[in-house]
Amino acid sequence: MSLFWRIFALNAVVLGAATALLLWAPVTVSVPVLLTEAVILVGGLAVMLVANAALLRLGLAPLDRLTKLMTTVDLLRPGQRLPASGAGGVAELIRTFNAMLERLEQERAASSARALLAQEAERRRIAQELHDEVGQSMTAILLGLKRSADDVPEPQRRELQELQEITRASLDEVRRLVRRLRPGVLDDLGLVSALTSLSEDFATHTGLLVTRRFDTDLPPLAPETELVLYRVAQESLTNVARHADAGRVTVALRRADDGVVLTVTDDGSGIEAPREGAGIRGMRERALLVGGRLDITPAPRAGTRVRLTAPLARKQL
Repeated sequence: MSLFWRIFALNAVVLGAATALLLWAPVTVSVPVLLTEAVILVGGLAVMLVANAALLRLGLAPLDRLTKLMTTVDLLRPGQRLPASGAGGVAELIRTFNAMLERLEQERAASSARALLAQEAERRRIAQELHDEVGQSMTAILLGLKRSADDVPEPQRRELQELQEITRASLDEVRRLVRRLRPGVLDDLGLVSALTSLSEDFATHTGLLVTRRFDTDLPPLAPETELVLYRVAQESLTNVARHADAGRVTVALRRADDGVVLTVTDDGSGIEAPREGAGIRGMRERALLVGGRLDITPAPRAGTRVRLTAPLARKQL
């Protein structure tokens, strides 16, 4: 039954009941209308309105649920659907909306995958150029300064040595940027070694205490899954350094029944509700790239917990 005929039927039931009462109830209307008759008529009208409102509320409830879902749906949290039980226009509308959400989620996942893969390719290219061009040039400058410092008198030698230290510090910064752009240890030694290097580098530059808890029986993961786990850990640690005001961070990687679970927990100021900025939305998009699920919740005692559950099999986009 279409929505039009459903509303028509509801009104017909109410009006039919009112007509039946007028035909068979011992009620008359005088001219002029008596007070008791007016009370009965107004009471009957009120009953009709209440019954009509209740029936319409019952009939249009699926549309209210659909409207609420439309205002709150987020393509970065897939799987939000409404049950489309029964038949008729409302159920067909809900089924159509669910199918539209399915298509949008698939298209969003595919476009995010293309964008993220292009981003990783660009990161790799920039890291390679920094390593090959800038890094080698600065290394040559450093060696030239060392040779020059060996052949000049003491006052100039001290200045050249200071320039050497500045150049060496800049070269170390370039190498750190290269590691952040494209962690070579991830390709060479795997995810655990990459997360270990990441946490050590984070602790060195922030002064925070980082605790690592990695299971020894982790299953083999696809390269895309390892990269997503690494990037989520990297972004989580960056958010801790910028916003959490924490003193301790725990990075854990554990085996799950159908995959692995990465958690980054800090003891900072905590959150009431995470603000969905570019960093968090980027982590959600990366999680969708491999069919994972990202949850950001308050930690049990204080601080924030970022939890990424990644399956073993890569999701086909």
